[in-house]
Amino acid sequence: MTDSKGVIRKDRGNLTSQKAEFATDRDLNTLEDAMKDADVFIGLSMADIVTPEMLLSMANDPIVFAMANPNPEIKYDIAVATRKDIIMATGRSDHPNQVNNVLGFPFIFRGALDVRATAINEAMKKAATLALAALAKEPVPEQVNIAYNKTKLVFGREYIIPKPFDPRLIGEIPVAVAKAAMESGVAQEPINDWEAYKQELLGRLGNNNTLLELLRDRARQDPKRVVYAEGEEIQVLKAAQVAYEDGFAIPVLLGRKEVIQEIANQIKFDLSEVEIIDPKSKEEKHRKTKYATHYWVERKRKGVTLNDAESLMRDRNYFGAMMVNTGDADALLSGYSRSYSTTIKPILELIGLQKGIKRAAATNLMVSDYGPLFISDTSINIDPDAKTLAKITQLTAETIKMFGVDPVIAMISYANFGGSKHINSAKVDRCVEFLHKARPDLVVDGPIQTDFALNNEMLKERFLFSKLIDKKVNTLIFPSLDAANATYKLMKELNKASSVGPILMGMEKAVHVLQLGATVDEMVNMTAVAVVDAQVKTKQGLLDR
Repeated sequence: MTDSKGVIRKDRGNLTSQKAEFATDRDLNTLEDAMKDADVFIGLSMADIVTPEMLLSMANDPIVFAMANPNPEIKYDIAVATRKDIIMATGRSDHPNQVNNVLGFPFIFRGALDVRATAINEAMKKAATLALAALAKEPVPEQVNIAYNKTKLVFGREYIIPKPFDPRLIGEIPVAVAKAAMESGVAQEPINDWEAYKQELLGRLGNNNTLLELLRDRARQDPKRVVYAEGEEIQVLKAAQVAYEDGFAIPVLLGRKEVIQEIANQIKFDLSEVEIIDPKSKEEKHRKTKYATHYWVERKRKGVTLNDAESLMRDRNYFGAMMVNTGDADALLSGYSRSYSTTIKPILELIGLQKGIKRAAATNLMVSDYGPLFISDTSINIDPDAKTLAKITQLTAETIKMFGVDPVIAMISYANFGGSKHINSAKVDRCVEFLHKARPDLVVDGPIQTDFALNNEMLKERFLFSKLIDKKVNTLIFPSLDAANATYKLMKELNKASSVGPILMGMEKAVHVLQLGATVDEMVNMTAVAVVDAQVKTKQGLLDR
C-alpha cells in the first residue's frame, strides 16, 4: 500500500492506526519499487501517476484497476498499447471494464432491506462480489450487446465485469445478498420462495429512469456532433450544456454568436471549445454557397432555383439539415420554438429516407410507473393504411432495439380480435395478419383494446390464444395519428410520465424534431437519442459499404 509519500512502511513515523495495519517491512520505498513483479495494481488516487515503464515491470497478465476519476492513474489507451497481456479496468464508462459502485450498492441495499437485515456484513458483501463475478461469465443477453453497441460481449480481457445497466443485475445480486443475510443470522424476515422473489425484482425494471441512463451511457461511448438549430434559446442552451458537460454530445450551436455568448455567461456555460455558427453572417458565405449548390442540384427539377436555395440557407433549419446531410455534423435537433409541421418540412426535403423505407414515422417513449412504453405513430402518418401500419410497426421495433429492449407489441383498436368488421378495425386485423406471416420473429398481436393489452390477467380470462399472454407489452401501435398523439399527451399530463420524443424513424440521418416548448430534460433525452441514432446509422453505413 502506498500514499503520497510512497510505500507505507513500518519504519515511517506518525502512521495513523489505519495505515499502520498495512505497513510493511519489505525493502520497498516508492510506487515504482512496489510495481516490480506485482500481479495486481488497484488505484484509488490521482491521474497519471503510473507510467508505461511501471506497467512493463509488472508480472505476466497484470491486473490493473486504475479507478481515479475522471482521469485514471494511467490512461486506458496507453495501458493497453503498452502491454497486450494487461487486464485493465477504470471507473470510466467510455472504456471496457467500468468499475462503478452502481454495480453493487443499490442491489446490496435491496437485498438487505427485503429481509430486514440488522447489518450489512462481510458475508453479504462477499456474496454480492461472487454473484457479480459469476454473472460476468454467463452468456450476455442480446439487448445488452445492443445497448452497448457491441457485436458480442464475452468474458475476457475486455469484459471481466458486468455492464452497469445489465438488466440481470437486479435479479441476481439482491438474491445473493438476501441469502447471505439469512445464512449469517442478520435477517429478520426470511424469504421462502426465491424464484418468486427474483421475478418480483425483475418486475421493478423500467419503473424509473434506468432506460434513459443506459441510453446516455451508450451515447458517452462515442459522442457525436449535434446541431442545435435554436442556439439562441436559453432552454435549448441549457440542454446543450447538460449534454456537453455530461460527455455524451458535442454541441454545434446555430445563432448569433454575441447573443449565444451572453446567454451562456448567465448559465455559466463555457463555450471556449463549442462551435457557434451564424448562418446569416458573412463569415459563413462559403459554407452557405456550398450547401445552397448541393440543395439546388438535388431539387432543381422541382422548381427550386439557385437563388431560392441561397435564400433558404439563411434559415437555421435548412442550414442545420444541410450540415448533417453533407457530413459536417452527425445529428440535428430543432422544433423547440416552432411548430412541428414548420420544422419537419426542411428535414423531409433535405434528408432522405433509409434504404427500403417509403414513409417516415414517429414514436414516443413514455417512462411511467408501468414501465417503458413506446407509442406510435405520434406525429407523421395521419391515417395509415394496413401496409403503412405494418411498416410503422417494424420501424418502431427496430427503434426499440436501439434502446436495448425487446419489443412486445400490441396493435390497438376499439375492438378485440375481429370483434368488429368496421374498416378502422379491419385494417389493424390485416396488418397483424401480414406481420405474423412476414415477421414471425416479432412478438405482436391484435387488434386489441388498450386495457386488455396492458392487463395480462384480463387478457388471460378472455383471449388465451393471444401471443401477448404472459408477456409485458411495451409498445402500442395506434391505427391513426390522432389516437396515438392524444394518448401520449394524456399520459404525460395525467400520469406525469416522462416523454422522450417524438423520435423520428426511417430517416437516412439522425434528425429529430422536438415538441414545441419541450422541457430541458426532454431535450437532453432527445440529444442522447440523436447521438445513439447517429452511432447506429454510422455503423450501418460502414456495413453497407
